[in-house]
Amino acid sequence: MKSVAELQSIASQVRRDIVRQVWMAKSGHPGGSLGCADYLTALYFHQMNHRPDFSMKGEGEDLFFLSNGHISPVFYSVLARSGYFPVAELKSFREINSRLQGHPTTHEHLPGVRVASGSLGQGLSVALGAALGKKMNADPGIIYALTGDGELQEGQIWEAILAAAHYKLDNLIVAVDYNGQQIDGPTNKVMSLGDLKAKWIAFGWDVLELDGNNMQTVVDMLATASSKLHQSKPIVLLMKTQMGAGVDFMMGSHKWHGIAPNDEQCAAALNQLEETLGDY
Repeated sequence: MKSVAELQSIASQVRRDIVRQVWMAKSGHPGGSLGCADYLTALYFHQMNHRPDFSMKGEGEDLFFLSNGHISPVFYSVLARSGYFPVAELKSFREINSRLQGHPTTHEHLPGVRVASGSLGQGLSVALGAALGKKMNADPGIIYALTGDGELQEGQIWEAILAAAHYKLDNLIVAVDYNGQQIDGPTNKVMSLGDLKAKWIAFGWDVLELDGNNMQTVVDMLATASSKLHQSKPIVLLMKTQMGAGVDFMMGSHKWHGIAPNDEQCAAALNQLEETLGDY
């Protein structure tokens, strides 16, 4: 496991990778990717028991499912930096016939990707199926999933939330990227989510709240979540983040949900992010 200082260093490089991928492709989703860099870095480099020598079944290991698949740049960076495929392949993001499509897919057989995602609302259903399968097979692995807060406006999400509690999937930890922004504007203006904590509790989940852009807090809360496993309830982390975290002119604005920086903006962003593992 990595120390908090080491994780912060990795997260800085992951953020550089995100900016450069989207800039090179001239398209993609930098805002949410930057906001979730701390969480996914902590998950892959500190928390999860996972094997880069990828097996689709994932027997005996922890599995991660990205439901809000449009934040693929952060997912690809973390997978590459933890050894699933060569870091240099990040250059091919969104190119025709690349394994690194705008939303993760499975027919390209990219190691680390177990489900095509990006059609919002579906990933949690897949994650609970995997959690149920592990329980049926007496597999000790833990299932992790990430959703967006705007994604919670999808009805299928709430069916999955209800089902996970009904089947007592206490080997499941879901994080919500709670940045208050979506493609059309602030979530409270597009469709208010109300009291999310009360809703998840009412649906039978164990709820934890955290600052998702504070690495120490993320690490501590993942440890707390682990201590609550196997107690008959699935666990959700309501993770307050800033869209565009780490790049001052992107932070807190829905405008950076799905646009690429130009050359000048890319240089300005990279000037704010330390290169710690070497750019591709």
